[in-house]
Amino acid sequence: MKYPIEIACIIDDDDMYVNLITKILDIKNLVKNLLIFKNGKEALDYFVGALKKLEERKIPQVILLDLNMPVMDGWQFLSNLSEYDFPELKNTTLYIVSSSINPSDIERSKTIQLVKDFLIKPVTMDQLAEIFVDKSA
Repeated sequence: MKYPIEIACIIDDDDMYVNLITKILDIKNLVKNLLIFKNGKEALDYFVGALKKLEERKIPQVILLDLNMPVMDGWQFLSNLSEYDFPELKNTTLYIVSSSINPSDIERSKTIQLVKDFLIKPVTMDQLAEIFVDKSA
């Protein structure tokens, strides 16, 4: 079976949301492998290891990032990740997916080069399909 996306990543501490998104991606056959991290620190540790090639870890083509998480939130994750100069991230599309409707969060996201768009939860099946099919085109 051919999937539009080889590997994607969800960084979010909301189990219900993660389960829902996982099911939708599975039902729609949108991604072959899915990485799930409960906070920005777990994700950052993975990315730094992958990007430094300490291990043979794959860099996701799509990242869905929540803003409000314990340990390290989405903004801290983006700030820390930007401290590294990894050309491998040029093929990664990152979407902030948040329940925040704060205009300052949306404006702030536009100033970060790695962020493709800001989506407000709940994300629909159509939005997910568009993200994953668009990225594979």
